[in-house]
Amino acid sequence: MNNEPEDMMPSPMRTLSEVLNKLKNKGYDNELLLSDHGKMQGMDKVYTPDDLTIIKTYRFEGFSDPADNTALYLVQDKDQAIGYIMDVYGSNSDHTGPAFDDFLKQIPVSDSETDW
Repeated sequence: MNNEPEDMMPSPMRTLSEVLNKLKNKGYDNELLLSDHGKMQGMDKVYTPDDLTIIKTYRFEGFSDPADNTALYLVQDKDQAIGYIMDVYGSNSDHTGPAFDDFLKQIPVSDSETDW
């Protein structure tokens, strides 16, 4: 049982915009996008999957539309810079073909449970 007063406990983030605002306030508002050449670009760099590590995953499901689903992957590069990759999946996906999913599947995932 948690004995902390309710006002001392962090409030859960319920929406994508809440998480994006929190990341922006921490200076982690660098979105990485898949290039036409099958690599992620962002933070003034070009990345292969081995250059990145997923350190946190957020998943959101649309309340009014089940097709409105998003995953947000917080990633860290080898220079310790932090950014994110956004994946809108379902019928609203921006990604055609397997390249985006294949890239994500190759990024190592951290075992750390750091509170981001």
